[in-house]
Amino acid sequence: MKTKKIYGFAAPCFVALFSCLLTAQVTVPTYQYDNSHSGTNTNETILTPSNVNVSQFGRKMVFPVQGYVYAQPLYVPNLTIGGTSHNVLFVATEHDQLYAFDVSSGQTLWHTNFLANSGLQLVVSPVLSSDVNCTDLVPEIGITGTPVIDTATNTLYVSVETKQYNLQTQVKTFYHKLHALDITTGLDKVPPHTISALARGIGSGSIGGTISFNTLLANQRASLLLVDGQVFVGFSAHCDIGSFHGWLMSFDQNSLAPSGVFIDTPNGYEGGIWGGGSGPAADAAGSIYATTGNGWFDVNNGGIDYGDSVLRLTWSGSGLAAADYFTPWDQQTLDDHDTDVGSAGVVLLPDQSGPYPHLLIQVGKEGTIDLINRDNMGHWHSGNDDQIVQTLPIVIHGVWGGPAFWNNNAYFGGFDDHLKVFSFNPQTELLSTAPTSQSPEQFNYPGQTPVISSSGANNGIVWIIETDNFDNGGNAILRAYNAGNLATELYNSQQNPARDQAGLPAKFSVPTVADGHVFVGAQQQVDMYGLLN
Repeated sequence: MKTKKIYGFAAPCFVALFSCLLTAQVTVPTYQYDNSHSGTNTNETILTPSNVNVSQFGRKMVFPVQGYVYAQPLYVPNLTIGGTSHNVLFVATEHDQLYAFDVSSGQTLWHTNFLANSGLQLVVSPVLSSDVNCTDLVPEIGITGTPVIDTATNTLYVSVETKQYNLQTQVKTFYHKLHALDITTGLDKVPPHTISALARGIGSGSIGGTISFNTLLANQRASLLLVDGQVFVGFSAHCDIGSFHGWLMSFDQNSLAPSGVFIDTPNGYEGGIWGGGSGPAADAAGSIYATTGNGWFDVNNGGIDYGDSVLRLTWSGSGLAAADYFTPWDQQTLDDHDTDVGSAGVVLLPDQSGPYPHLLIQVGKEGTIDLINRDNMGHWHSGNDDQIVQTLPIVIHGVWGGPAFWNNNAYFGGFDDHLKVFSFNPQTELLSTAPTSQSPEQFNYPGQTPVISSSGANNGIVWIIETDNFDNGGNAILRAYNAGNLATELYNSQQNPARDQAGLPAKFSVPTVADGHVFVGAQQQVDMYGLLN
């Protein structure tokens, strides 16, 4: 039996000389920490509710970059570069730049620019919002989906979007390229792969029963996933423009050779894999879970189109295939009113001891929380969703990004809503029907993707980046709450703005907490917070 390889964070412990303080160092190699997208670092021994306050905690360093930082910063401690051990922060930007910083000194260890020109007549640049007639991502579109790192091979995988302009012919050509970089040098380990795909289908954009992957229409917004030797990359669209579909593609992690293609509406329309920055998740068995957006749905009538659904997919040598699904009973209404399921990703719960050992939580634009049995996802059921473990209709506002799960609590950051937590009872395997606490503040679009730091089940802190000032010129705000009671705010970066004010916000940004540091992606910079002494 083949062992599945799942990438989460390791936590080796080191005891400092002349100190009895045990400090765990963690790796953050992927979006929301691990392949289950728990959003949780349970090895944070430095930051606690007692010292995260405006007197003891604040901004310590700024890492300048070119471009907006939509992707979540990643972190690898004790990485040897140039014969020296460094704790390294990896930052990808929409200006098609990738940086490796030493978090102790602020030194740029390496910097990879993906805009190198390919000849005197060819100019490579990021895609502009005007190129795609969409201002969802502004002002340029380069690296949006969070990369993923394989610490076993020191390889970072990143999807880069560029355009090539021919000065002589004045023709623009658009590309999505997958790179496998050595994290100690920033150099390609193998030649990058230019992404293309074909799928059988008669849906929108089909020619002669074949649908071609349209590079210009495709938006690589979902975080990348690494599992079972494969890199998975999901695509949606820009502002629902054009004859687009949701695509999920797999590539061999060593060669980047294509190894699978799944299109979610081959005989229909739309259905993008969006996630608001979240992406496909994976469990210990190697099953892949992805959400889809508005689009044609007909699986209940024998079709193969999965608009507004939560999918369980499998990968094998023959490619990607849908193995199970859940679609809300009101899918047609969701499609009609642009309240799609796929605005957010899923969180996979730890294994349970009751009748449903494998559960996931999902919530989209409608604000309905669905608790789903991953072993029997329920399909579509007319009139209601009683076939799944639990559904809580419209108990929060819509989510762009994803929930987090810690210590039998599920945390949600909806737009035009408070940050909320619902408790999970492992005996009944049900969520509370109402929030057990919520933040005093209410946040506008696009809401927040929370992450939790803790020392095991203790000292839980919920971190968010408030980005609803994105459209009015205000700054991003880092906020910290007591994970046991969200009514208690511990800290925010506007309490002492002269010292702590973050950069201008980057929509969909997610904080990264590791080894006593909190990293906040913004426009043209990443801000690092920590204990001041």
